[in-house]
Amino acid sequence: MIRHVILWKFKENTEAQQAEFLHGLLSLYGVIPEIMNMEVGRNSGAEENYDACLIADFADFDALHRYAVDPRHQAVAALCKEIRVSRVAVDYEV
Repeated sequence: MIRHVILWKFKENTEAQQAEFLHGLLSLYGVIPEIMNMEVGRNSGAEENYDACLIADFADFDALHRYAVDPRHQAVAALCKEIRVSRVAVDYEV
């Protein structure tokens, strides 16, 4: 199994778009069949932390790739690209 972890730092004054993005991302769970499990969280700790994260599980790297190129995911990701300052990610075997 592959665990896909992403952290985002968002531009200031984009709270409405952040909520739309995170809701849209979470709404993919149960719709895109490759997603085995998904959590989306917002930072509630120190201000210098990243603003939000995604933790998602996939059967293998092929399933992760199918998710990444799925048009439904691409539509949600497009909004993120407009509002993010930075993004970091790691994919690892569980």
